[in-house]
Amino acid sequence: MGGDRRAPDAPQPGATRPTVAAITMVRNERAMLPRWVRHYAAQCGGPEHLLVIDDNSTDGSTDGLPCPVIRIPPLTKGHFEPSRLSLLSKFAAGLLEAYDAVVFTDADEFLVAEPQKYATLVDLVADRPDEPVLGAMGINLVHHLGHEAALDPSLPLLAQRRLAKFIPLMCKPAVKRVPAPWTAASHGVKGTPYRIDPDLYMFHAKFSDRDALRAAADHRREMVDMDGRAHRTNWKFGGDAMVELLESIVADVRVEELRPFSPPDRLLAKIVRQEGQTYRARGDRQVPAMRKRPFVRVPKRFEGLV
Repeated sequence: MGGDRRAPDAPQPGATRPTVAAITMVRNERAMLPRWVRHYAAQCGGPEHLLVIDDNSTDGSTDGLPCPVIRIPPLTKGHFEPSRLSLLSKFAAGLLEAYDAVVFTDADEFLVAEPQKYATLVDLVADRPDEPVLGAMGINLVHHLGHEAALDPSLPLLAQRRLAKFIPLMCKPAVKRVPAPWTAASHGVKGTPYRIDPDLYMFHAKFSDRDALRAAADHRREMVDMDGRAHRTNWKFGGDAMVELLESIVADVRVEELRPFSPPDRLLAKIVRQEGQTYRARGDRQVPAMRKRPFVRVPKRFEGLV
């Protein structure tokens, strides 16, 4: 994809802009949470429109944030992942009593509206008044080892990373106007169909820094060992395994020879499937997908964002 950048469309005179809130749930996310807060504050019109749910952080990462923080006790009444999604879905439903739409992502997931059309997520939501749920194109940023330095937290993420993989399973229903509950580790919603919007990108930073990947994977493995949470997911892999995966997939790649990512329209239409009352993104799980999916290059128009 290329073409000249054009100014985002201006709102029509007298048009009412929708209100959008963003929510995340974290435990010890010191590396990515400040970037998440900065990004979504800019996207949603200020930090007062964000909600951070703190799942017992011990690293001080949720102290002193400019947005509301709700600290919860451990989720011990049932299995962790269904309990987490139930809690998040109910918080989102409550926010929808005050907001037109709500965004949910993990702390290392950054939604970006097509920059040639929209200045913020609010502008994209304003352009989709009749869509109850929007899915995002899931793009895993990848640290090009030996060619890129460790991430500098003071610089935009997309000024530092050019290598990526499009991951169908990561095409999550990330923006909602209705209180349809999230399910399937937030890869699906119940009761409401959704489509993947070709103007909505989700840049996932999990693989964007080797040292951060190792630390996050070890942290999540510790939580699996501690209380069994997310034991069927990639959380069961420790840092050494995830870094080995990263090193193996980037060994011979040449970024300059890659095509810039372009939304694969025919593929997008096939990713979301209905399973009973659930609509969810389908595809290989993240580890096999990272091995199998082709590399793409982050288009130049995204440089300097996030």
